[in-house]
Amino acid sequence: MTITEKILARAAGRQSVSPGDVVFAKVDKVMMHDVSGPGVIKVFSEWEKKGLKLDKIWNADRVWVTEDHFVPAADRVSAENVITLSNFTKKYGIKKHFKYGLGQYGICHTLSHEEAMVLPGEVYVGGDSHTNTTGAMGAFAAGLGHTDVAYVLMNGEIWFKIPETMMFRVEGNKPDHIMAKDIILKIIGEIGTDGANYKTMQFAGNVVEKLSMEERLTLTNMTTEAGAKNGIIEPDETTYAYLRERTDAQYSPVHGDEGAQYSETFTIEIEKMEPTIAKPFSPGNISVARELQGTEIDKAYIGSCTGAKLDDLRAAAKILKGKKVKIRTEVLPAAQSIYVKAMKEGLVQIFMEAGAVVGPPTCGACCGAHMGVLGKGEICISTTNRNFPGRMGHVESQTYLASPVVVAASAITGKITDPRDVRN
Repeated sequence: MTITEKILARAAGRQSVSPGDVVFAKVDKVMMHDVSGPGVIKVFSEWEKKGLKLDKIWNADRVWVTEDHFVPAADRVSAENVITLSNFTKKYGIKKHFKYGLGQYGICHTLSHEEAMVLPGEVYVGGDSHTNTTGAMGAFAAGLGHTDVAYVLMNGEIWFKIPETMMFRVEGNKPDHIMAKDIILKIIGEIGTDGANYKTMQFAGNVVEKLSMEERLTLTNMTTEAGAKNGIIEPDETTYAYLRERTDAQYSPVHGDEGAQYSETFTIEIEKMEPTIAKPFSPGNISVARELQGTEIDKAYIGSCTGAKLDDLRAAAKILKGKKVKIRTEVLPAAQSIYVKAMKEGLVQIFMEAGAVVGPPTCGACCGAHMGVLGKGEICISTTNRNFPGRMGHVESQTYLASPVVVAASAITGKITDPRDVRN
C-alpha cells in the first residue's frame, strides 16, 4: 500500500485497503476558522432545531480554531463571525483557539505545522480546501465541507473513498533560482487543474528529499489546484528535525510499502526548469517568466499560506535587499511567530527600506476580502495559490501566480521579471 492507503487503513481499523474502497476512518485532528466555523455552527443549530442533543463534542482537545481570513475584522459581519466562533469554543471547551491580537495566531495552514498541531501518520481534516498543505508532514490531510466537519465534531470519524495515488518524482540538481512554487506550477500546467481529481498527489525524488520542510509545504498546498483529495510526502529526518523544534509529542509515522502501486508516475527533471508563472485565469495556465518579461503590473503581493513562510520571506528579502520597489508591494507573514522571526533576522527592515508595506498575518488579500484587494483593471503578481476571476478583488482584475523571488524581482522593476536579471 501507499502511505495514504496505510494511514487510512490504520484509521479505519483495517489490515489493508485499495483505491475505490469506502471506509469510516477515525480522525485525529480537526480545524475550523473564522469563515468555515460559522458555517459549521449553523449546521449545529439546524440539528438542534430537529431535536438532537448537542451538549458536548467528540473530543475538544483534538479540535483547534484559528481566526485568519477576515482579521483584523474587515466589517461588522466578520467581527460578528469572530464572536460567534469564540462563543462556540467556550461552550464546548475548545482550548486551542488562536485569537488574533493575543500572541500567536496566523493562517490555519501555517499554524498546523508551525505549532505542530498535526503529526506524521495522523488523519487531519479542516474546513478549508487548502488543508492539503499539511500532508507534507506525512499526514493524511484533506478539506471538508461544513456538514462533514460538524459530523466529525460529534463523532470523531468520517467516511472516505480511498483515492488512487499519483507519484511525482522530482529529480536532478535544483538551480538556485527555482523554488517549490515553480515545481508545482509546472506540474499543474502539465496535468491540468482537474488532473488529480479525488486522487492523492505524492511527491518524492532527490530534489524533494533536499527541500526544506517549508518548501515541501508549498508542493502539497497547491495539490488543491489540481483537484487532489490530498497531497503527501513521506516523513524523513527533515520532518522529524522540524518537529523536534516545536513539540515533544509522541507520534507513529507511516511509510508506504516498497511495492506500492501508483495509478501514474511522473518524473520531473529540474535542472533546466525556468522560473514559472501561472497567467490569468488559472493555476494551470503557465508560462516561463522570460516569456512574460516586460508585462506591466500594479501590485506585488508576498503573502498567504503558500508564499509567506519564513523561507519564502528570506528568499524575497535576498532579492529586495538594498533595492527599491516601483509598485505597491505588500508583505504579510503567514503567522505571528514567523513575523517575529523575520524581524529578528532583519527581513522586515529590508522590506520596509525597499518601500514595501509589511502587514499582519491574514488571508484577506488572497481571498479578495480585505487588506489589499484589487480594483477594476489592476494587475498583480502574487505568491498566492489561485488566480480565478475575482479571486483577489474585482472580477476584471488579473493575478499572476509566481514564487517569492519572481514576485520580489517584479516589484523592483514594476514589470514581470525573471529573478536572475536582478540578483545582487
